[in-house]
Amino acid sequence: MSWEAFIKQEKVKPYFKDLIEFLENEKLAGKEIYPESKLYFNAFNLFPLEKIKVVILGQDPYHGEGQAHGLSFSVPDGVKVPPSLVNIYKELANSIDGYAIPNSGNLTHWAEQGVLLLNSVLTVEKGNAGSHAKKGWETFTDNAIKYINDSQANIVFLLWGSYAQKKGSFIDENNHHVLKSSHPSPLSAYRGFLGCGHFKEVNEILVSLGKNKIKW
Repeated sequence: MSWEAFIKQEKVKPYFKDLIEFLENEKLAGKEIYPESKLYFNAFNLFPLEKIKVVILGQDPYHGEGQAHGLSFSVPDGVKVPPSLVNIYKELANSIDGYAIPNSGNLTHWAEQGVLLLNSVLTVEKGNAGSHAKKGWETFTDNAIKYINDSQANIVFLLWGSYAQKKGSFIDENNHHVLKSSHPSPLSAYRGFLGCGHFKEVNEILVSLGKNKIKW
């Protein structure tokens, strides 16, 4: 089954219809929703399911204007790099020989190589972090992770922070590779994320499986 088929089967379920009704009512009430609707499923649109290598779980989209574009931890070109991504870049520079920290926070090039940058919640109200939690998106993304877990093998899951680790707690570690650390946010990055070596380890796992490294 493709991403398109997966999304199509979810859209007909009652929880998803309730979610869409919620989003439509929020817009009718004049609330600004991020990202724009055509980017809700951006994480799934950038590579076919059979090319998936890595899953990086985030929580919900950035809630500042122009930040969210449907990829966890990522912002479009020209937008200031957010603090968590600053720490992600620091860890990359510390662990990958020759890595040069980019000026842009756009991680589209990761996704195009088979990295699913998946937030648990795929929309947010402008300026109101977590405002669309528990409206149905968590069910959709749980089902996406379960589908990957059940249909694929040897996917590398990066679970940063307790939220992601709880969400990914059902992943079959006999069939997949699960790497855990603290969250890269400034509040917790020094409790295990910085120095975790995950990006180097991901590439070592991929090479051991005969796959191409991710060009971070």
